[in-house]
Amino acid sequence: MHELLTTAAMRRADAQAISAGIPGQELMERAGRAVADHAAAHHPPGGRILVACGPGNNGGDGFVAARVLAEEGYRVEVYLLGSREALTGDAAWAAGAWQGDMRPLAEIAPDASCRVIDALFGAGLSRDLDGEAAAAVARINASGAFVIAADMPSGIDGDTGAVRGMAIEAVETVTFVRRKPGHLLLPGRLHCGRVTVAPIGIDDEIVASLASPYAANAPDLWLRAYRRPASGGHKYGRGHAVVVSGGISTTGAARLAARAALRAGAGLVTVASPPNALAVNAAHLTAVMVRSVDSAEGLSSFLADDRLNAVVIGPGAGRGEATRAMIGVAADAGRALVIDADGLTSFAGEGGELAQLTALIAANPAPVVLTPHEGEFARLFNGVDEVLEQPSKLLKATAAARQTGAVVVLKGADTVIASPDGRAIINENGTPWLATAGTGDVLAGLIGGLLAQGMPGGEAAAAGVWLHGAAAMAFGPGLIAEDLPEKLPEIWRRFLMD
Repeated sequence: MHELLTTAAMRRADAQAISAGIPGQELMERAGRAVADHAAAHHPPGGRILVACGPGNNGGDGFVAARVLAEEGYRVEVYLLGSREALTGDAAWAAGAWQGDMRPLAEIAPDASCRVIDALFGAGLSRDLDGEAAAAVARINASGAFVIAADMPSGIDGDTGAVRGMAIEAVETVTFVRRKPGHLLLPGRLHCGRVTVAPIGIDDEIVASLASPYAANAPDLWLRAYRRPASGGHKYGRGHAVVVSGGISTTGAARLAARAALRAGAGLVTVASPPNALAVNAAHLTAVMVRSVDSAEGLSSFLADDRLNAVVIGPGAGRGEATRAMIGVAADAGRALVIDADGLTSFAGEGGELAQLTALIAANPAPVVLTPHEGEFARLFNGVDEVLEQPSKLLKATAAARQTGAVVVLKGADTVIASPDGRAIINENGTPWLATAGTGDVLAGLIGGLLAQGMPGGEAAAAGVWLHGAAAMAFGPGLIAEDLPEKLPEIWRRFLMD
């Protein structure tokens, strides 16, 4: 269940379930009980639990949780934002079933010994918190209490992960049916704590009918597209990746990418090196080959061999016209292409340069993957309002993919992998250990190595990002970029030896 549902899609799922015969009150009952179960875990009966209820259906979930917990022997206090008389629909029904006191939210006073259920606002919040709600959130956060959020920590936008003014800092979040983008996108993810998805009776068929374009990255999404080595195969059947090196002072980046491409499974990898850097590259490489390539014309001659089927350009390549020309040659040759780092920055600036990049991608029959971090992305799309003015990282990446026709890997702790058809995957296995020089070069090489083996662009990018994170987590503290390719066999073994 890797699909992510936007708040609009979740509303449609609720509506379809109700149309199929599940009363809205029953959905609310199941949701509230799921929240109550998590609040009761590791908190013995008789303990104090405060429930902060909002004026909508999220508050209704809170009233159900309060009733269930009171029946189980907990000391439950309910605090309401607004008046009881203003509640409508299923929320009014749930409030009516609560037999205890109901105090104004302004009176909530948690401490570190209690549990707090945050049922103020769910994923569909569309405005900044202010007034009484903001004051209550501030007190809850400052109290040190163990906070369980119903659906989404109040103050987090479920679609963008943005903090709307201020937001609950939850230890656990219980959401329903599927996670929302805001559970994975920063900063929302940092407010959610551990996220549990509770089934409430909405069938998988209903979710499938919504055809969500968004998912959380996981091997199930791309492993079937990976071509396992055949028993009778050979290295030429696994592709030949080319990594373009820069001058003598920046060769390390290309070697990192080349090593990663080889560990990703490419049958052969060659570093295309300027003559003045040939010796230093050759001295540091063994299984990776080196070829002297002194210009775009030289690269064109090299790529006349159609067995060279994937090219990585950017890591340490240098910025400017020479790199742009190299990218043009690779695109003209119809090779699968990863453009990273200096390759992207070489097109930064005016819209004409972006249009040049887009034209190169459009003319290339093979997949093209762009791998910018946030700064490179902003420079590349400078002046392209329909990209940069999108309200979330997810939508920025999908707009950029549509604009360019390339798969866009917008890197960060919440890396987004977006395809031109509108599909997007959010990665969640990133780790702070990756915040060290050269790890982006390794990622570019990983993706290039997977492309060389024939994986489609979107799947290769998602696989590269996931494997990159998994290798970093497996290594842990002290990680440097050179360590990542050497952890890949351990990660691959989990999937390929069964």
